[in-house]
Amino acid sequence: MNLFLDSLWRAAGYCLHPRVVALSLLPLAIMVALSLGLGYFFWDGAIDWVRTWLESSNLLRAVWGWLESMGAGSLKTVVAPLVVIFALTPLIVLASLLLVAALMGPALARLVARRRFPQLERKHGGSLLLSLGWSLGSTLLALLALIVSLPLWLVPPLILLLPPLIWGWLTYRVMAFDALADHASPDERRAIFRRHRLWLLGIGVLTGYLGAAPSVVWASGALFAAAFVILVPVAIWIYTLVFAFASLWFAHYCLAALEQLRAAPPAPPPGPVAFADDANQPAA
Repeated sequence: MNLFLDSLWRAAGYCLHPRVVALSLLPLAIMVALSLGLGYFFWDGAIDWVRTWLESSNLLRAVWGWLESMGAGSLKTVVAPLVVIFALTPLIVLASLLLVAALMGPALARLVARRRFPQLERKHGGSLLLSLGWSLGSTLLALLALIVSLPLWLVPPLILLLPPLIWGWLTYRVMAFDALADHASPDERRAIFRRHRLWLLGIGVLTGYLGAAPSVVWASGALFAAAFVILVPVAIWIYTLVFAFASLWFAHYCLAALEQLRAAPPAPPPGPVAFADDANQPAA
């Protein structure tokens, strides 16, 4: 618990470091360019497709008629943008996570190691190719879990639990691996994952809930169309900072856990096995 809280406040303090702020601008620039480009070419078409799909449902047509009779017919114009936005939000979260992991994760881990663990030996247990394969495999598993669990999102309590849990698991897998890639050997990495699995998953889940907060800003762009162009970059930057904070939290926790692992005394070798016949032999 002490390691969990210690790495938490250290990660929060590092978020104010000028290098961290500067590093967050590169994923932001990429995500803004990608989002605005896709929005320019596909936004109107996506809205029209969703609106057509909504109007083709007899049940929804009855709902629209009831809303108009209640004087709330203007809500109909908001539903289609909200559907598109909430459908794109998981993709934005996933893209932000992968960009931060690829562009910021290793740099933030080196920053933490240089400032706090300069004497920690580097054993280079994770290559770039291995890191990419690990991230890709974990991402595919998370996407599969999201697809399989979609029907459960209709149950009110589960929609508040399942997505953060899946994002938290993915964040833990990707960022903990990157935090240990330079310094831990494969055996040390597996030992830390085994001993600290619940704490690392807890960090991932908490940052997963933090990653859901920018969705409020993102959704507000549909309600206030004039501010949409401003709110989209703000939401993306918040996503980037949340995942940067998560990367710093994992770096502080994992490197401190690695330092403790190496400082611990080695396990004593097993003693000689005493057989029953030997135990009954009289002393010479």
